[in-house]
Amino acid sequence: MEESLNLFTSTQVVIKEALNKLGYGDEMYELLKEPLRMLTVRIPIRMDDGSIKIFTGYRSQHNDAVGPTKGGVRFHPEVNEDEVKALSMWMSLKCGIADLPYGGGKGGIICDPRSMSMGELERLSRGYVRAISQIVGPTKDIPAPDVYTNSQIMAWMMDEYSRLREYDSPGFITGKPLVLGGSQGREKATAQGVVICIEEAAKKRGISIEGARVAVQGFGNAGSFLAKFMHDAGAKVVAISDAYGALYDPNGLDIDYLLDRRDSFGTVTTLFDNTLTNEELLELDCDILVPAAVSNQITAANAHNIKASIIVEAANGPTTLEATKILSDRGILLVPDVLASSGGVTVSYFEWVQNNQGYYWTEDEVTEKLEKVLVQAFDNVYQTSQQRKVNMRLAAYMVGARKMSEASRFRGWV
Repeated sequence: MEESLNLFTSTQVVIKEALNKLGYGDEMYELLKEPLRMLTVRIPIRMDDGSIKIFTGYRSQHNDAVGPTKGGVRFHPEVNEDEVKALSMWMSLKCGIADLPYGGGKGGIICDPRSMSMGELERLSRGYVRAISQIVGPTKDIPAPDVYTNSQIMAWMMDEYSRLREYDSPGFITGKPLVLGGSQGREKATAQGVVICIEEAAKKRGISIEGARVAVQGFGNAGSFLAKFMHDAGAKVVAISDAYGALYDPNGLDIDYLLDRRDSFGTVTTLFDNTLTNEELLELDCDILVPAAVSNQITAANAHNIKASIIVEAANGPTTLEATKILSDRGILLVPDVLASSGGVTVSYFEWVQNNQGYYWTEDEVTEKLEKVLVQAFDNVYQTSQQRKVNMRLAAYMVGARKMSEASRFRGWV
């Protein structure tokens, strides 16, 4: 059988298996295998040179049985319909795993923000909101930042939505600047969630974080924050990588020095002569491996060579289904992306709650609440995997799919 590298079809495969294990019939799979709503929009934007350029954007709403849909908007040249659909399905699962009152949504625009001016980005952000405004809102679908979007873009989008509705609508979008109703702790929430999962996984395996050898693939927003967190917690971060290569030191790298030297895109390895490849990093001798870069890194081809006893996925879909099976057969504890990276949507939920109440929490309160949610989520998935004798990925999908399946059933949809 050809190894599947398509995130959408491989997501469908695991959802089907999870629903079978939970005892649901084919109708439930038919309902959940595709988003309920998928909107494609064309956005004309006047560029700085006076020309008009037409951009294509998407918004996918997977399932709103539990509550409004929720999910990021990415600006990237590679954005496509299948990716946006798959990511909205993952958001549904993440919300189910973290027990949030949401279904999954996702959006994207095909563009290269690195080659656009601030003015062009603002016009594109506002144009996107105008194009999708009928199907989004604080009680319908709540966007958030994702790849190459940030709090400034969220601010423009919120302002545009508030203009259209003619009232201030901070709860329409999360990941906003603090002065516009953003939440404390939102910027680092995703990485913090991964750290909590690493700590819980280490406890299950009897590994102490102090002195543990950690390899992190990726040094962008998530990877760099994780490396710093682990380094400060006393772990030995033996390897990090960016798009151009990997750095390795068996005695532990000086993370503070590397953070200081990296550029705005997380690139640092170009400053060094002795580098490894990203592929070599994955097979290094370490206790904990964190793929925090791009999808399809651990495949059937290299899964047998992985030496880590714990893998925590910080990236989206870094391990193929075939590799997942090989790793779990080898007794490696794999914490899947839908569980490990649910910190971001959890703190986005906190932000929405604060917007709705008009009452704001301190960073300590946010961190404490996040820890509570994720420790509970980890335990749920771990217990399910032990009791049902399935790997952690399938267990996470079972926990994630159960809530929206039950909600769909009670509503009388299936």
